[in-house]
Amino acid sequence: MLLAEKSTGHLVEISDIKVLYDPNEQEVTGSVHYGEEAQDPEPIAKSKLAFPSGEPLPVCWTDPDYRQK
Repeated sequence: MLLAEKSTGHLVEISDIKVLYDPNEQEVTGSVHYGEEAQDPEPIAKSKLAFPSGEPLPVCWTDPDYRQK
């Protein structure tokens, strides 16, 4: 799955989508795509990611207590 870094707009290919959906995980492993090839995978905070359209990630992916609010 491709997401975008909020600050730069660079695309990030997420390695493990199950971690992305898990609200208890604060970081995902992804490869930033810019230049001619993808960079090495690195941990990236979910708070720094959004969909390429600019829409934020769903709260149920980022907040483990989202149902209690």
